[in-house]
Amino acid sequence: MTKRDSSYSRALNEACAGDTSFVMDIAVREGGDVFRGLSSLVDVGGGHGAAAMAIARAFPHIKCSVLDLPQAISEAPADGTVNFVAGNMFEYIPPANAVFLKYVLHCWGEEDCIKILQQCKKAIPAKGDGGKVIIINAVVGSGEPQDNSLKETQVLFDVYMMGIGGGEREEHEWKKIFFEAGFSDYKIKPILGFISVIEVYP
Repeated sequence: MTKRDSSYSRALNEACAGDTSFVMDIAVREGGDVFRGLSSLVDVGGGHGAAAMAIARAFPHIKCSVLDLPQAISEAPADGTVNFVAGNMFEYIPPANAVFLKYVLHCWGEEDCIKILQQCKKAIPAKGDGGKVIIINAVVGSGEPQDNSLKETQVLFDVYMMGIGGGEREEHEWKKIFFEAGFSDYKIKPILGFISVIEVYP
């Protein structure tokens, strides 16, 4: 949809930027350890760069880039905080210590997620050299004991994402995708309700 409709892409980027500001503040505060030790990071599907800029501000030593479709980054701020690269995550991801995916994989089915993660794996060094993929996404059933309203929210999120060909996933579903994409291990840290930071290692 975003590839065909620039106005939709613009509206989506604006909405994502507002959510990103809130979520990244928590991610950096509660899960900031995942960024320590990195010297470079590429935010795949990062739009106007709100998440990458939040990381760059919190960790100035990390060289942050954003990879997204040309129309998604056409109006991105050119202030030098992050580098913007036009491209397709299914074809190529620029090399970096870490690849960052915020709310990307839940937009895609299992097969496409594996393809995206395989490209991520090509872009990062080995685990012993600090390579990893950092994912911010829902992990159904994670976090604190859940009341009915939170469970209902998870179901609504899942129904919405299934409507566009994706879906929210439980840990065992994430694990299956990671291992089928060729990764060796992962860690999940809940940061906000059922939203988690996931580290995935080659």
